[in-house]
Amino acid sequence: MSWDSSRAVPWKRLVREWLIYVGIMAVVFVAVFRDRSIVGLLGGLLISGPLYLVIGYVLAKIGYQRKTLKQARAESRKAPQSVTDVSAPRPKPAPTKRTGGGGTARPMSQKRRK
Repeated sequence: MSWDSSRAVPWKRLVREWLIYVGIMAVVFVAVFRDRSIVGLLGGLLISGPLYLVIGYVLAKIGYQRKTLKQARAESRKAPQSVTDVSAPRPKPAPTKRTGGGGTARPMSQKRRK
């Protein structure tokens, strides 16, 4: 992937995702830090916005684009294309010493023939 200044940046999506994140984290901070001042925490959340947008901008210009939830759901609904066909019978495994197909035959011990 290389930098391409003509690639579009999904600003609307980036801002929406960040606003959802800030809303959830603000509720969590208020619930967890009830008896403390959360002004600094909320300030940190507000500062995270420009950072998130800059990182999203750079990633979009490089060519990275995350899948939307709709795309992820559509992929999960598709039937998985497996390498082996389920209806085909499995091939027989190679013989081993334990299955009696390889190595030398064991002589019967005399103790068992009583």
